[in-house]
Amino acid sequence: MRDEVRTFVIEQLADMNYDVEEIDDDTTLGPSGVDLESLALADLAVRVEDRYGVTFADDESEKLALMTVGEFTTMVADRVAANSDDS
Repeated sequence: MRDEVRTFVIEQLADMNYDVEEIDDDTTLGPSGVDLESLALADLAVRVEDRYGVTFADDESEKLALMTVGEFTTMVADRVAANSDDS
């Protein structure tokens, strides 16, 4: 699941016109990495929510900006797994 989420995230970043060529699991989503602004981060979060049925709280945006791509995709995969366990 994690690899699927990672592929989806990279595809969405490319669709949002970010350069994804150098992105790896250690690249941060925020200023020192992908450099997502708050609106772009919200856009990515909504795309992930729509695709995987997970939700992010409004107060998580700062935390998300500090995450690496690997941390973010692991968190999403874990939430997807938790949601399927609840079903």
